[in-house]
Amino acid sequence: MDSHMAEKYSKFLLISADTVAPADRMNTTKADEAVQLKISDSGPASVKPITVMTMVANIVQKYPQRVALGVKNSKSDKEWTTYTFSQYYENIIKTAKGFIKLGLEPYHGVGIIGFNSPEWFFSDLGAIFAGGLAVGIYTTNSPEACHYVADNCAANIIVVENNVQLQKILQVKDKLPHLKAIVQYKGELEEKLPFVYSWSELMDLSETVPDSDLEERIVNQNTNNCCTLIYTSGTTGNPKGVMLSHDNLTWTAAVTTERAKLRMGSEVTVSYLPLSHIAAQQLDIHGPFICGTTVYFAQPDALKGSLGETLKEVRPTYFLGVPRVWEKIHEKLMAISKNVTGVKRKIGAWAKGIGLRGNKSALSGGSYPFGWTIANALLFKKVRQGLGFDRCHAFISGAAPITKETLDYFLSINIPIMEVYGMSECTGPHTLNTPNECCVGSCGRVIPGLKTVLADQDSEGNGEICMVGRHVFMGYLNMDEKTSETVDNEGQLHSGDIGRLDEHGFLHITGRIKELIITAGGENIPPVLIEDAVKEKLPVISNCMLIGDKRKFLSILLTLKTEVDEATAYPKDELTRPALDWCKAIGSDLKTVDEARKKEDEKFVSAIQQGIDLVNKAATSRAQTIQKWVILPRDFSIPGDELGPTLKLKRSVVAKIYAETIDALYT
Repeated sequence: MDSHMAEKYSKFLLISADTVAPADRMNTTKADEAVQLKISDSGPASVKPITVMTMVANIVQKYPQRVALGVKNSKSDKEWTTYTFSQYYENIIKTAKGFIKLGLEPYHGVGIIGFNSPEWFFSDLGAIFAGGLAVGIYTTNSPEACHYVADNCAANIIVVENNVQLQKILQVKDKLPHLKAIVQYKGELEEKLPFVYSWSELMDLSETVPDSDLEERIVNQNTNNCCTLIYTSGTTGNPKGVMLSHDNLTWTAAVTTERAKLRMGSEVTVSYLPLSHIAAQQLDIHGPFICGTTVYFAQPDALKGSLGETLKEVRPTYFLGVPRVWEKIHEKLMAISKNVTGVKRKIGAWAKGIGLRGNKSALSGGSYPFGWTIANALLFKKVRQGLGFDRCHAFISGAAPITKETLDYFLSINIPIMEVYGMSECTGPHTLNTPNECCVGSCGRVIPGLKTVLADQDSEGNGEICMVGRHVFMGYLNMDEKTSETVDNEGQLHSGDIGRLDEHGFLHITGRIKELIITAGGENIPPVLIEDAVKEKLPVISNCMLIGDKRKFLSILLTLKTEVDEATAYPKDELTRPALDWCKAIGSDLKTVDEARKKEDEKFVSAIQQGIDLVNKAATSRAQTIQKWVILPRDFSIPGDELGPTLKLKRSVVAKIYAETIDALYT
């Protein structure tokens, strides 16, 4: 697209999206009406409702030549292939036209399954520009799970990364009546089928679509129309399609960027988390169009070890890690420190003490202690450089609870991790900590313009976290009953999480309604707090799950930290180096899970029991003490189906897999 054409589209988008047309302006079907609900009136009045197209056009006008995306198509590439914001925009337009040519109809899905890449972004935004629904599909989905999502959103087009993902869709294609085309964006097509296209073919098709066809799609879109579906991970049943409007996405991106103090035209980040999750979409796709962030793509094996190299090369200015990512970095640094001896070891311990005290003081509004500058020069600065975090001003954790041990460790090396709380149904974040307003162990304060309501509070102020604001989703696609269960008549989104607000307005998560264990004696027990305490007392434990619903006492399933098969991502039998070091410290020679399960090593068994005893000592009642424990044969994982795509524990799945093991604990 030439500069004249880009300018034409920018002007057109800026004009068309300024007027919010009524939801019934189009002759819609009943299915269409479900995705055209009215936006909320709450939120900062200064944030004007705009469409995703206007958000994109605004930043393209402001930073046309700034690098927007950087990618290495293979590990062997030495140089980054980059796209300016202008080139990014041109590719979105071409993709949108290509989708129209392939038969994309308004409010029909464009499924996208594959690892993060420029083509993933182009497909997501191209679908929105063309009036369709951008629908991320988790790469770990089985063919049946892919079918469920594609059928639920009436997908006209599915974009796949490679032949592996293509084969999943081909297995279920005949059961998808709305599917018209499949596009593969990496690698050569192994077999040419009439309805399967390469990415280059899609680009060629776009040239045959007149500008007026795309303009018509754009002019018929409003800020209160659905444009994206986020499918829940299905930990408690079939995934639900979370309908997000243009205003949900653009408003949330704008206010979060402002709250996090991200800087215009100077931010850099790394894209590696699953883009079918709202957190990754807000950080990698929508947020960057608010402040002009440059996004570099990690390699597909990022979570198997290559992420560290990408971070050192890119040197991001902000970084989001799910708790397991931070735990992996923690383990790596601990393993390195084991080899440090003598004076260097003493200096490191001193500096970490300064770091922990100093950061806790600073985050509470106090000052750094004497020796901070020296500790920074000797340790903090070097660690940040070694990790690729020397330019990073925002370290974020979200999607699941993170342990106090991990938070304190990173504070000790001057990497203060800011926790964020939210969910797909509120377009990502609801509360967050910032360097200027932080309470370690909390999920931060509510974003301006939003409201937190704690329903059915107990005597200690714990209640169900409910949310109100322009970030609240439009409902679940084709699931009116589920929507009514989640959003009440007052417009409050019920999270299912239990929390309390402290005297300074910081939100603390204390449990989850659906995960509450109710013992045979009628005691209500939040398992997450006890599970976190076990992992804190026993660093050899990777994951654990408390058992006790309708039982006479509590027991717990434990997994050990083990190596992971790089090819399959399945956990191995061999313990990790940090786990081996822990065993050595207690006088045990254990090297595998199999050896641990035999319970022949008395020192190991005794150490595990001592850790459980310490947790029990802090229990608020006898009913909340752990009576029995068992080591499982393998760690929880995504391919094992015990963990969801964002590493959330699938309790029902684990309970089913280990039903016999659990029953044996109570026999």
